[in-house]
Amino acid sequence: MSAAGSSRDLSVYIHVPFCAVRCGYCDFNTYTATELGGGGSQREYPDNARREMDLVLADDRAAGYEYEQVSTVFFGGGTPTLLPAPDLVSMLDHLRGRIPLAPGAEVTTEANPDSVTPESLRVLADGGITRVSFGMQSAVRSVLATLDRTHDPERVPQVVQWAKDAGLAVSLDLIYGTPGETLADVETSVRAALACEVDHLSAYSLIIEGNTAMARQLRKGEIAEPDGDDMADKYELVDDLASAAGLSWYEVSNWARTPAHRSRHNLAYWRGGDWWGIGPGAHRHRDGLRSWNVKHPSRYAARLAEGELPVQESETLDAATRATERILLELRIADGLPVEAVPEQTRDQIAVHTARGHLDPAALEAGRLVLTRNGRLLADAVVRDLVP
Repeated sequence: MSAAGSSRDLSVYIHVPFCAVRCGYCDFNTYTATELGGGGSQREYPDNARREMDLVLADDRAAGYEYEQVSTVFFGGGTPTLLPAPDLVSMLDHLRGRIPLAPGAEVTTEANPDSVTPESLRVLADGGITRVSFGMQSAVRSVLATLDRTHDPERVPQVVQWAKDAGLAVSLDLIYGTPGETLADVETSVRAALACEVDHLSAYSLIIEGNTAMARQLRKGEIAEPDGDDMADKYELVDDLASAAGLSWYEVSNWARTPAHRSRHNLAYWRGGDWWGIGPGAHRHRDGLRSWNVKHPSRYAARLAEGELPVQESETLDAATRATERILLELRIADGLPVEAVPEQTRDQIAVHTARGHLDPAALEAGRLVLTRNGRLLADAVVRDLVP
């Protein structure tokens, strides 16, 4: 701690809420319009984000928080690379003009394969971005069509190479469990991703959220609900192929070639660190105080124009909630959770889940709870039994 109530390191998430097309499965806070009323347009967004950074910094300082450095930055969305590359760099420049970036800071941007060029990637790399996470999702055209993804799967190896040529680290993101997707389709996608020789792979099971086009298709009977056993088979396939290619799991849905290739930004979330959430709908966490912004870009811009933080609501997490969230988050990572973080009244469940093959006995002997592969498939059930 560098001052009363302050932390040394800070992570910063910058939400860019614009997409060219809204995917049918997407439940994120995104908008397809280039021009939105009330100052919420893509053109005005960088100025609004910079203004929010200044207000958040002033708020932290008023509360006695003086962060010494920013350890990770993540441009997420939406599709951050719909904005011109110099706009992303300008937001990063503004941030590091207020709080220095740590030496070797990880600075990531998400991107769609059809939203970058060799030139834009070089501008990003020259401007301080160190890593790009491409939303590949699948290498199978029919699966991409079901997901409403517009990129050509054959473009993925090309953009990965462009990013590497620019000096960027690369992650590829996959989704498995799309209606109509076969086990062979998943194998095709994972092998295509691994053939790009990336050092980080994410694979998320499709979750059909209630307020999405895909949920409406499900209610009409146009698509089938994902099957749990099928999802488990597909997860195990992803894990087998990634492991055979030299990538190890470090979080339930993420694999990396070495510890140095892990997403430090996401690890900061899973370990309960402090972060700024900049942008419409973005969440912020500071030592147990959690807040989230108004969602619509126009309302967000209007609040900033009045010199106000665009916070919609906030909550202070009590000790019990923070303890529960620690179990929920840290148990998802390969480093695991200290046994003492589990409340006394539920520690008997540790032996139960170890006997069922959900927790690693060797890690338990060292005082930590680490999920086995079977445990990863049932992580939510394990957590439910460990929290009071």
